[in-house]
Amino acid sequence: MSWNLNKYNFFNKSNPYKSLLAVIWENMQILLIAIALAFFIRTFIAEPRYIPSESMHPTLQTGDRLIIEKVSRYFYTSKAKDIVVFKPPIQLKLQGYKNNQAFIKRIIAISGETVAVKDGKVYVNDILLEEDYILQKPYYNLQPITVPKGYLFVMGDNRNNSNDSHVWGFLSEKNIIGRAIFRFSPFKRISIF
Repeated sequence: MSWNLNKYNFFNKSNPYKSLLAVIWENMQILLIAIALAFFIRTFIAEPRYIPSESMHPTLQTGDRLIIEKVSRYFYTSKAKDIVVFKPPIQLKLQGYKNNQAFIKRIIAISGETVAVKDGKVYVNDILLEEDYILQKPYYNLQPITVPKGYLFVMGDNRNNSNDSHVWGFLSEKNIIGRAIFRFSPFKRISIF
């Protein structure tokens, strides 16, 4: 037995009940396309993120909302001072963090560079970093360490209240979700990074 919907004239504009079915069908198609497009954009292009902690103060404050772009991770080489969102590395997973708990930090050094912290100052390849974006100088020291290939050294701008590379080590570039490019909330602090 075959179904012939035309026999019932569901899509006939002269019948108001049947034209309602056509409108519902058209709206369902639009809704499905919108959902698919939103999923594609969020997965591969950009997504909004919320800042839940103080580790990036004063640059990012608790409650800030950002747009994280994901496209560049396929063709852009991360560089120092980029603010990146990433999945927790294995060291943090061993401490109980889940894969869906994203972190946000600033890249301080890339593969092959040597990082050190002495007397409240950060050095990369023995050159003092100019850091007008930090909350306070770090109260800790870090002996010189060289970032291995495929890894990054990341730190929060709130150096003394940040669970970052000085605590748990290097971040694999594979863990990067995307780069912070735009703060859209709160309205008075809208900015491009």
